[in-house]
Amino acid sequence: MADTTTNTALSGPRGPKPRKRLSRGNIILYSTLFVVCVYYILPLWVMVMTSLKGMPEIRMGNIFAPPVDIEFQPWVKAWAEACTGLNCDGLSRGFGNSVRILIPSVILSIAVASVNGYALINWRFKGSDVFFTILIFGSFIPYQVMLYPIVILLREAGIYGTLWGLVLVHTVFGMPILTLLFRNYFSSIPEELFKAARVDGAGFWGIYFRIMLPMSLPIFVVAIILQVTGIWNDFLFGVVFTKPDLYPMTVQLNNIVNSVQGVKEYNVNMAATLLTGLVPLIVYFVSGKLFVRGIAAGAVKG
Repeated sequence: MADTTTNTALSGPRGPKPRKRLSRGNIILYSTLFVVCVYYILPLWVMVMTSLKGMPEIRMGNIFAPPVDIEFQPWVKAWAEACTGLNCDGLSRGFGNSVRILIPSVILSIAVASVNGYALINWRFKGSDVFFTILIFGSFIPYQVMLYPIVILLREAGIYGTLWGLVLVHTVFGMPILTLLFRNYFSSIPEELFKAARVDGAGFWGIYFRIMLPMSLPIFVVAIILQVTGIWNDFLFGVVFTKPDLYPMTVQLNNIVNSVQGVKEYNVNMAATLLTGLVPLIVYFVSGKLFVRGIAAGAVKG
């Protein structure tokens, strides 16, 4: 016994040799990540710094330097005073329109897509594969091809130029990719749970609300982030399917930045751009971990 202990002690520690933290590979990796981070953060830095400067300081030309005197007036003007056409009430009206478009569009598209994905994986019906193929094909149709037919449909329905018409458009165009995500996620849930619920007498909606929904928080977060980002940042549908009084925030931002009258106020333009992108940024920061989990489960499995 003593000989065995002695031999073990003399042989030294076993296992792989510890790797150096500052190996050549790690240095290259972290250097590359640092350069990429600087590349993406630098434009944001310039925008924030410019939005806090006055025009005399901006004309000095050093766009990377922090402001000598911090000014919040550009933010106030971008929100409540900048001209976006005939009206000079800033982005505040467009923000309200964007919220009124966003909330029902997100709720309707996710509700319909989640039921579609649930039905396609657990309640197969005749022609379900054809239906799913059509939905996936719809994800690859360019939006520009559908603009004129949708204008005619909305006009005939009497909702062209209204917020509800734009809500309907966002709901329809969001369904294909969301249905794919939900279908793949629901396919990763053990089928035994579904069969056990059927044996216990649960029906279509009972299984959906009591089993599927409580287990699907990550994929719902992914769907919310995708829809919030896509709908909030949309410009094309907003300018085509609504009228000036109902323009979303992105259309009003374009009117502010591309204005050809008066002095070009870069600080106001930068502040307006940051205000417009604030909502998607907040959503990403709040739900980042769940987004990664949902993407891994909903886009890979199945």
